Amino acid sequence: MFINNNSFPSCLALEYQHDALHNHFRSVAHLPWAMLLSSGHATHPHSRYDILVAEPLATLCTTGEHTCITQGEVQTTHQDDPLALLAQTQAALLPNLPAHPTLPFLGGALGLFGYDLGRRFEQLPEHAISDISVPDMAVGIYDWALIADHQQQTLTLLSHGDIYARWHWLLAAQESYADRAAEEMPFTLTSEWQANMSAAEYQQKFDQVQAYLHAGDCYQVNLAQRFSADYQGSEWQAFERLNASNQAPFSAFLRLPQGSILSVSPERFLAVEQQQVTTRPIKGTRPRHSDPISDRAEAAALTMSEKDRAENLMIVDLMRNDIGRVAVPGSVSVPELFIVESFPAVHHLVSTVQASLPDTCSNTDLLRACFPGGSITGAPKIRSMQIIDELEPQRRNAYCGSIGYLSCCGRMDTSITIRTLIAAQGRLHCWAGGGLVADSQWESEYQETRDKVAKILPILSATPCEPSKSNSIAMASEAQDEPQTAHASAPQDGTCTLHGDNSGDESRHDAHTEPQ
Repeated sequence: MFINNNSFPSCLALEYQHDALHNHFRSVAHLPWAMLLSSGHATHPHSRYDILVAEPLATLCTTGEHTCITQGEVQTTHQDDPLALLAQTQAALLPNLPAHPTLPFLGGALGLFGYDLGRRFEQLPEHAISDISVPDMAVGIYDWALIADHQQQTLTLLSHGDIYARWHWLLAAQESYADRAAEEMPFTLTSEWQANMSAAEYQQKFDQVQAYLHAGDCYQVNLAQRFSADYQGSEWQAFERLNASNQAPFSAFLRLPQGSILSVSPERFLAVEQQQVTTRPIKGTRPRHSDPISDRAEAAALTMSEKDRAENLMIVDLMRNDIGRVAVPGSVSVPELFIVESFPAVHHLVSTVQASLPDTCSNTDLLRACFPGGSITGAPKIRSMQIIDELEPQRRNAYCGSIGYLSCCGRMDTSITIRTLIAAQGRLHCWAGGGLVADSQWESEYQETRDKVAKILPILSATPCEPSKSNSIAMASEAQDEPQTAHASAPQDGTCTLHGDNSGDESRHDAHTEPQ
């Protein structure tokens, strides 16, 4: 069915299939600026839409102080605020539209806002090494999209241009992929994972954070470590394996000229609908267990943990403050506090902050006021970011930034890019971190970082025809025969131990409310 009127782009209703966008994206995944936002087929209240885009009208790439805008054959370089440039470029190419009753994205900006984009908004030191070529911001302006609504079970192609030409382009891409699929090199790792800090080095950095905490510099600091390995083959195949194992509601695959982003994030950063903003920070983690009794016990322990509640509340207050900078005075509220949500590898403690935005506040204004998200920095934010830059050896790049869209109809939805990998120049990078407070213990915090990648690193270490049967990670320079344990401490030699089989049920445990 073809739908068109003067207010919206042309829309073509197609036959719904739950995996339709993944099937279509497989045929265009090799194209620079092809992007997929995936709900991960998750049994989660916010797993609703998949959005596929490619062939943007224009692209914006920010590295350091410079933003390169490319439109067709024309490239211009600017030193202005990259988010202001984004808003200006979108406004020049697409009309401002009223919201659609069911479609969240009617064309607009979609892409990556890396953690280091925050250097444009806050003064930070330059200690950490920048060793990945992916830009700080990489966003396309798209005039078409293929959208699956898994709640309404609809599949819609929309376009501001010739919609039938776009549909035939998608069909031709599928035919072309069928011809070359047999020649596609399978994804495989060609080296073991290597952490950028040993257990002893992590402990040393942990102690430095504790010194800052006790000196009153900050209340919480998010310290992360990076795992890297060599690889060959299809990055899209790697994402498909991760997506199947993680079922994360804010997953994404971005093909950029400089590399690919593979994200299986469980965390929403900022969502805006009809000038109402929602953020859902995660702070607090427990591992999953295959034994249902042990699994429920972990969720209950997380619910009752005073330490995790205190960490979560610090970030809730930080996000209330960030959003309050641009929100209607008195409109900031916390409708949910300390909710336990369960994912394949871990239980998380989640809260919700909401507010109303004045008509004068644009989505880029909101993003600038809140970026990067407080759940992955610490509090106070700026001092925590300074400490992170001092202690983490390399810059975070895409990790702990955001992926999402800013639609020309005023809607926005973005993730926090945790559980996110970068594939660039034959190297694959994955991060994991956690919030450190005054009563944190280094062994449990170190182990928590390993728990968070329990459904990532082993999945990619397995060969395509022989899926991972355990959550052990082979780490270069680390012992390879460490047994899996339910509550292992991190040994001094850095041996990687992940909590056992995390295939527990996917039920959602709410501490104070019924499921949404």
